[in-house]
Amino acid sequence: MAKTATVYRLTVELSDIDRGLYETLDFRVAQHPSEGLDRVVARILSYALLHEEYLEFGRGISDGDEPDLWSHDLTGRLLHWIDVGTPSADRIHAASKKASNVSIVCHKRPDALAREMAGRRVHNAEAITVLYLEPTFVERLANVLDRTSSWTIVYTDGELNVTVGNESFATSVARASLSSIIAT
Repeated sequence: MAKTATVYRLTVELSDIDRGLYETLDFRVAQHPSEGLDRVVARILSYALLHEEYLEFGRGISDGDEPDLWSHDLTGRLLHWIDVGTPSADRIHAASKKASNVSIVCHKRPDALAREMAGRRVHNAEAITVLYLEPTFVERLANVLDRTSSWTIVYTDGELNVTVGNESFATSVARASLSSIIAT
């Protein structure tokens, strides 16, 4: 019998101070049977860090033609394509031709993404944003993720603070353009 997805329900009190964004997010995220909890947490953090109107979870790992998160305008035009992890250069090249904005949220070692992109041409690489989440930070959050969770997330000046119950977690989030990664 095939394994089914595990669904997590989250309520997130989000304060993105730099963008002046203060929202209560209530959503569900499905964990694909082949997906680790660290990747689920990275997708949750991506949803919060890049939150915008119409942002929703895509099929990502279940469907190679969809990103992990995306937003469309009311006409159906793809506004933002967000991949989590270390997507292939070909995938990001194609995404940058489809969407107005492309972002990558990397929760693995930064050199993994650099190796994947090395020597590859990616359309509009200078406009693609890469956010790096510290792997140990993501793992620590994965250890406290429950099927129903309430998180408080505060993000300002590249500093990310997450409170889950009585525990607080903090890290820096590095931001770069994909072109700077390809150039190294």
